[in-house]
Amino acid sequence: DAEGELILGRAFVTYEDREFDLLKSLRTGDEVGEEYRDAFSESEALSALLDYLECYDPVRGMVHNDGDEESAYQLFAYGLERLQDIGEVHCTRQFLNQRKVRKVKASVGVSVSGGMLDLKIHTEDLDEQELLELLAGYRQKRKYYRLKDGSFVDLQDENLQVLSELVETLRLKSSDLKKEMLRLPMYRGLYLDRLLENKDSLYEDRDTSIRRMAAQFKSIEDAEYEVPKSLKKIMRGYQKDGFQWLKTLEIWGFGGILADEMGLGKTLQAISLLLSLKEEGRQGTSLIVCPASLVYNWEEELHRFAPALKVQPITGSQEERASLLEQTDTFDVLITSYDLLKRDIAQYENRTFQVEIIDEAQYIKNHLTAAAKSVKVIQSRLRFALTGTPVENRLSELWSIFDYLMPGFLFGYEVFRKDYENPIVKSEDEEKMQRLQRLTGPFILRRKKEDVLKDLPEKLEEVRYVRLEGKQQKLYDAQVIRLRRQIGAQSEQEFSQSKLQILAELTRLRQLCCDPSLCLENYRGETAKTEACMDLISQAIDGGHRMLIFSQFTSMLEILEERLNNAEISYFVLTGSTSKEERRELVKQFNAGDVPVFLISLKAGGVGLNLTGADMVIHYDPWWNLAAQNQATDRAHRIGQQKKVTVYRLIAKDTIEEKILQLQEKKKHLADQILSGESGQLGGLSKEELMDILQA
Repeated sequence: DAEGELILGRAFVTYEDREFDLLKSLRTGDEVGEEYRDAFSESEALSALLDYLECYDPVRGMVHNDGDEESAYQLFAYGLERLQDIGEVHCTRQFLNQRKVRKVKASVGVSVSGGMLDLKIHTEDLDEQELLELLAGYRQKRKYYRLKDGSFVDLQDENLQVLSELVETLRLKSSDLKKEMLRLPMYRGLYLDRLLENKDSLYEDRDTSIRRMAAQFKSIEDAEYEVPKSLKKIMRGYQKDGFQWLKTLEIWGFGGILADEMGLGKTLQAISLLLSLKEEGRQGTSLIVCPASLVYNWEEELHRFAPALKVQPITGSQEERASLLEQTDTFDVLITSYDLLKRDIAQYENRTFQVEIIDEAQYIKNHLTAAAKSVKVIQSRLRFALTGTPVENRLSELWSIFDYLMPGFLFGYEVFRKDYENPIVKSEDEEKMQRLQRLTGPFILRRKKEDVLKDLPEKLEEVRYVRLEGKQQKLYDAQVIRLRRQIGAQSEQEFSQSKLQILAELTRLRQLCCDPSLCLENYRGETAKTEACMDLISQAIDGGHRMLIFSQFTSMLEILEERLNNAEISYFVLTGSTSKEERRELVKQFNAGDVPVFLISLKAGGVGLNLTGADMVIHYDPWWNLAAQNQATDRAHRIGQQKKVTVYRLIAKDTIEEKILQLQEKKKHLADQILSGESGQLGGLSKEELMDILQA
């Protein structure tokens, strides 16, 4: 029975013509007396009733819920069925009028009109505000929600999960839901289709345009866009798939990140798109923005693979660049560097490009830099990004690239940080991770070498440990003790304010591992890694190998130069001070000749080099960011390599270098989850993590 919010009940058992009140035992505490009565079953029945109506009224001889809403819901939703399995359940009309547990009847319609997406959300018998409150209850993990009419909604409904994500992800407000039709950018269509697929009861209405778009992105390899004839025999199968993906994005007017692993030919895939636009008779000039060291590399690749395109690097003096930009319309492709674009940005303001492509897009990972702001100012019909490492350190880097590709796609940065970056990074929120993947997945193409290059020689990796001794070990230990005392004595605020100084001290510690001469003049003592590296070089040359040696310290390369000169071993050197022209010539000479050693600074040689003449890579010192090391390795392990590539990492045992290896593994999972990349960061280290790094 029901009286207002009060739910009441009684329980009887009958044996032929005899009836007993099961609640009597609550009044009197008496045991079942008659031998023929089933005490166990009676106890089970009473216990089931008391699970929902646990208060006893001795005057009425009834149990009730004391007006508790949760108990009423549990009885309506689950209790009645349970009680019916035990016996007969009789209800008054007042009770039946209250017994309303229902599911929300909702439907979502998606269609295309005038280049925009039309979204319609319809819920039966619910106004917009009540729907938002109901969904808020779902997100709070409540089991039910009570509507204004007194009925209950079961919040375990799968459709509510989908509706909740849709409303939360698209940041819809009550005023949005009041609209008969919501107008959204077209790029939301792929997310909505991913979210709603297999939800037939909810996803009742989608027009042919949405169906066609979803189908094309699900089976890119089946797309029928014509690969430029001149490239059909040159491009590998996966590269043709990459062209189809870029073309599909272009047809629908979307931007995207070609995030193939280094060495898989992202440049060629981008060129194939530009060439196809030319062959289709599309009018307009495209702009490529890349690191300064790659401007001439892009020019060469365009001349080689697409000679039909009129290409012009925007280089030279300021006057020369201005003059070239005045002739924009006479070229198919312009190439400039991030640095020159920043300087010349005013001259680009009144120009509109057909396609803007940024290469090594991690250059805009910090959205506050002039480089990031400049590429976003350029007006173009379409935007693409090429990078093997879209997430190097933080999720904000992915946001910055998407802010360039399709402004607003991941909302403002503060919203992105609150909704995704903090929950994923700090709380390891799996649901938010999956939601971000659903949002960004269709616009990122990522292939790994082991998946697509079955004919690429294998890459063997080995950590070669070196043990410090004598004077070098004593210097290292003294620096560790000094730094631990310094950090340990600081408050959290002092630690935060002295991060730069601490990082400088950590660098000194790493230099002591490499060679104490890096930070101590006239050092005369043991240099364990230098000796180990020279031994490795000698062994490799004896075995007929040619190698790339990477260090982030150019002064370390100078020490190795001196040692190589003394050993009469020929070598090349490439650092940040090497000019673009000289850089290009050194690469040609190394690949074509027999010079066995190429010394390269990690920052200068991490991108844009094809050095398949080498079959060995030596990383003299580890860097916090594993992606930077892997990019360097892939200068040799890439298309065109015929030999097995061996990668050595020289690590000083029981030092900060060994801790860096552990940190790389710990930190890299973030990008792995988003797009199977690698990551690692230093700036976000806590005081405890730094103390752990300094622990022997």
